[in-house]
Amino acid sequence: MRINYITNALGLILFYFGFIILTPIAAALAYQDYYSVVPFVTASIISLSTGILLRKVFTPPENYNDLKSKEGLFIVAVTWTAVSLITAIPYLFYGLSFINAVFEAVSGITTTGATILTDFTAYPKAFFLWRSLSQWLGGMGVIVLFIAILPQLAVAGRQMFFAEAPGPTEEKITPRVRSTAKALWSIYIFLTLIEIILLYYAGMDLFDAFCNSFSTIAAGGFSPNPDSIMGYHNKTIETIVIFFMFLSGTNFALQYKVFSTGNYRLFLKNSEFKFYFNIVFVSSLILGLIVMFLNNYSIFDSIRNGFFQVISIITSTGFVSEDFELWDTRAKIVLFAMMLIGGCAGSAGGGIKVVRIFLGFKYMGRELVQTLHPKAIIQIKLDRSAVPHDVLKQIIGFIFFYFTILIASAILVSIIEDNAVIGFGGTAATLGNIGPAFGKLGPMGSYDGLTLMTKLIFCLNMLVGRLELIPFLVMLNPDFWHFYFKNGKKTV
Repeated sequence: MRINYITNALGLILFYFGFIILTPIAAALAYQDYYSVVPFVTASIISLSTGILLRKVFTPPENYNDLKSKEGLFIVAVTWTAVSLITAIPYLFYGLSFINAVFEAVSGITTTGATILTDFTAYPKAFFLWRSLSQWLGGMGVIVLFIAILPQLAVAGRQMFFAEAPGPTEEKITPRVRSTAKALWSIYIFLTLIEIILLYYAGMDLFDAFCNSFSTIAAGGFSPNPDSIMGYHNKTIETIVIFFMFLSGTNFALQYKVFSTGNYRLFLKNSEFKFYFNIVFVSSLILGLIVMFLNNYSIFDSIRNGFFQVISIITSTGFVSEDFELWDTRAKIVLFAMMLIGGCAGSAGGGIKVVRIFLGFKYMGRELVQTLHPKAIIQIKLDRSAVPHDVLKQIIGFIFFYFTILIASAILVSIIEDNAVIGFGGTAATLGNIGPAFGKLGPMGSYDGLTLMTKLIFCLNMLVGRLELIPFLVMLNPDFWHFYFKNGKKTV
């Protein structure tokens, strides 16, 4: 890997990210909270200066057109790590310890929504805007944003674009990756603005409407209200959030095609969307029936809470309409299953992803048939297109690695915390970028009381889960760690 390519791409991103950090100052000035100007100006200066330094020390390449896939993977991994640390800087000014600031920042930028906050009244508006804005930036993807706005990454962005959210297939809306990035951000911004308007007219304060919309579309879950969406006591607001959470878990490329063509039948023709819809519908009804009979909810409240919580968890948003920690164990099992599935590929949702589950079942079905009929040739198709065998191997490998990391992390945390509920629930919630788990980490709980080691493990889980394992897993191969400058002279 060429060092100057990596450092200059990172420097370019950090330089422009420094300007984005200034955004919460608008809230600080609007609410006459002048102290909050300092944290964001400081973080901005650090980001800007780091970006300039990286580009000055290492000679910039003439262009990034010959960027290698290995370099793209490393740039994505190191960028998300660096951006997380920069995001944490403002939190240090509000009394958070270094590890708590990093945890909150990683949770925000990865759209996990797991929080260490225990007293929401201790923080100003600018603080909460930054939490939600960081989720919004991470929802579509930091790399995708800069590919869309920086011409320097117009061609080379392809390697980073698919490294940031590696799906089973490489789906582009347009032939050019930069145009695809712009299209995705356009639908992302459009949905955000529509939700802000609807929430405001439904009775939510404008500031809260902005914060909650940022977190909803990003499938993040951070809210300025300590009781999440439940705290607004407004069923209209809950219904609006349900709808937009569902969209946040739907492939944004598919949504762009639908809205740009006006052909809503594209939803019905998409196998992954149909499978996603069926999972949500059936699981919501099952959960609704459970809470109705075992927790004495009315029919209407059972259905509403069933759909809200299933959609919130499967899309990895993490908002709550009720404290599900008080629900029956069977209800929690349904929610735990949703944690493992996740949203659609190309969505803001975390988890394994619906398309991998869908193709995984098809793969198992084919293996069973070929056990009985060894000479049978059976193709696995997705939307009438045959899925290549190497893609199927990647899916099986991904699922295997996902559960390997989940089990290993869960066991390790369970030992550290001497609590299996925290170990398995917290790992599923952080690796799947969901946020709330069970027990002490439930929707009304906090991650603050965990040990330093557990917080570090969960931070790693959140980053690995958001980037879908690949950029971090390839780093385990010794062949990955070969660095050299542009002239080809190896340094490591």
